[in-house]
Amino acid sequence: MDIYDIGETIRNHRRAKGVRQVDLAAEAGISRSTLNALENGKLHELGIRKIETLLAILDLRLTTEAATPRRPTLEDLMREHELEDHKRLPR
Repeated sequence: MDIYDIGETIRNHRRAKGVRQVDLAAEAGISRSTLNALENGKLHELGIRKIETLLAILDLRLTTEAATPRRPTLEDLMREHELEDHKRLPR
Protein backbone atom coordinates (compact mmCIF):
# COMPACT_ATOMS: atom_id res chain seq x y z
CA MET A 1 0.00 0.00 0.00
CA ASP A 2 1.36 3.43 -0.87
CA ILE A 3 0.18 6.97 -0.23
CA TYR A 4 -2.09 6.85 -3.28
CA ASP A 5 -3.85 3.75 -1.92
CA ILE A 6 -4.14 5.39 1.50
CA GLY A 7 -5.70 8.48 -0.06
CA GLU A 8 -8.19 6.37 -2.00
CA THR A 9 -9.10 4.42 1.14
CA ILE A 10 -9.62 7.64 3.08
CA ARG A 11 -11.83 9.04 0.32
CA ASN A 12 -13.93 5.87 0.09
CA HIS A 13 -14.47 5.63 3.85
CA ARG A 14 -15.12 9.35 4.23
CA ARG A 15 -17.80 9.19 1.55
CA ALA A 16 -19.32 6.01 2.99
CA LYS A 17 -19.65 7.75 6.35
CA GLY A 18 -21.14 10.85 4.73
CA VAL A 19 -18.36 13.11 6.00
CA ARG A 20 -17.49 16.22 4.01
CA GLN A 21 -13.87 16.92 3.12
CA VAL A 22 -13.96 20.27 4.88
CA ASP A 23 -15.17 18.67 8.12
CA LEU A 24 -12.66 15.80 8.09
CA ALA A 25 -9.81 18.18 7.27
CA ALA A 26 -10.78 20.56 10.08
CA GLU A 27 -11.00 17.74 12.61
CA ALA A 28 -7.62 16.37 11.50
CA GLY A 29 -5.96 19.79 11.59
CA ILE A 30 -5.09 19.96 7.90
CA SER A 31 -6.39 22.09 5.05
CA ARG A 32 -9.18 20.87 2.82
CA SER A 33 -6.88 21.32 -0.18
CA THR A 34 -4.32 18.96 1.39
CA LEU A 35 -7.01 16.36 2.02
CA ASN A 36 -8.32 16.80 -1.51
CA ALA A 37 -4.84 16.33 -2.95
CA LEU A 38 -4.32 13.20 -0.81
CA GLU A 39 -7.64 11.69 -1.85
CA ASN A 40 -7.00 12.39 -5.52
CA GLY A 41 -3.44 11.05 -5.71
CA LYS A 42 -1.85 14.46 -6.14
CA LEU A 43 -0.07 14.58 -2.79
CA HIS A 44 3.26 12.78 -2.80
CA GLU A 45 3.84 12.78 0.94
CA LEU A 46 2.12 13.57 4.20
CA GLY A 47 3.42 13.08 7.72
CA ILE A 48 2.58 9.80 9.41
CA ARG A 49 0.90 11.57 12.35
CA LYS A 50 -1.48 13.36 10.02
CA ILE A 51 -2.29 10.14 8.18
CA GLU A 52 -2.84 8.33 11.49
CA THR A 53 -5.16 11.13 12.63
CA LEU A 54 -7.22 10.97 9.44
CA LEU A 55 -7.49 7.20 9.69
CA ALA A 56 -8.44 7.30 13.38
CA ILE A 57 -11.24 9.77 12.71
CA LEU A 58 -12.63 7.34 10.13
CA ASP A 59 -12.19 4.36 12.49
CA LEU A 60 -9.35 2.96 10.39
CA ARG A 61 -5.80 2.04 11.28
CA LEU A 62 -2.55 1.65 9.44
CA THR A 63 -0.92 -1.78 9.60
CA THR A 64 2.24 -3.26 8.19
CA GLU A 65 2.92 -6.52 6.46
CA ALA A 66 5.84 -8.23 4.84
CA ALA A 67 6.88 -6.55 1.62
CA THR A 68 6.24 -8.38 -1.59
CA PRO A 69 9.37 -9.81 -3.13
CA ARG A 70 11.31 -7.56 -5.43
CA ARG A 71 10.51 -7.71 -9.11
CA PRO A 72 12.56 -10.39 -10.89
CA THR A 73 15.56 -9.33 -12.90
CA LEU A 74 16.18 -10.51 -16.45
CA GLU A 75 18.73 -12.96 -15.05
CA ASP A 76 16.13 -14.35 -12.62
CA LEU A 77 13.66 -14.89 -15.45
CA MET A 78 16.27 -16.51 -17.68
CA ARG A 79 17.37 -18.85 -14.86
CA GLU A 80 13.75 -19.80 -14.22
CA HIS A 81 13.22 -20.48 -17.93
CA GLU A 82 16.36 -22.66 -18.07
CA LEU A 83 15.15 -24.69 -15.09
CA GLU A 84 11.76 -25.24 -16.73
CA ASP A 85 13.45 -26.33 -19.97
CA HIS A 86 15.70 -28.70 -18.01
CA LYS A 87 12.67 -30.31 -16.34
CA ARG A 88 11.08 -30.94 -19.75
CA LEU A 89 14.06 -32.80 -21.18
CA PRO A 90 13.56 -36.58 -21.50
CA ARG A 91 15.53 -38.67 -19.05
